[in-house]
Amino acid sequence: MPLVGVVMGSKSDSAIMQSTLDVLTALGIEHEVNTISAHRTPEKAKQYAQSAQKRGIEVIVAAAGMAAHLPGVLASWTTLPVIGVPMANGELKGVDALYSIVQMPAGIPVACMAIGSTGAKNAAYLAAEILGLKHDTIRQSYEKYRKGLQA
Repeated sequence: MPLVGVVMGSKSDSAIMQSTLDVLTALGIEHEVNTISAHRTPEKAKQYAQSAQKRGIEVIVAAAGMAAHLPGVLASWTTLPVIGVPMANGELKGVDALYSIVQMPAGIPVACMAIGSTGAKNAAYLAAEILGLKHDTIRQSYEKYRKGLQA
């Protein structure tokens, strides 16, 4: 059963978000992947967020560019932790997405990572830290990874 839901606003985000999937796989964290647009398919975004916890999802990683409403929209429909990854699209190269994700209103928090592939990787590592509070095998896997950084 997947513990992490990885959601992208567009299929064009998949190349960058492959970093998230690679880290989750390396750490042994089951996940699912969906493409949902906050603007083109808002009802699908609502249904996804509202059903995630019942389906076993414990953390959502949401990637979006430009206006980057997807992480905030998902967070508005669930109390699960949502980690936003701004994509470097458009003329502002992701700065607009970064500001959009980081400026969530009080009461609807979204964790915000760096723009692009570094943020995509760190989203997976943050998800591992969150899940490690409850799941010993994930905590141990993440601790092993961290110890490997020291070598």
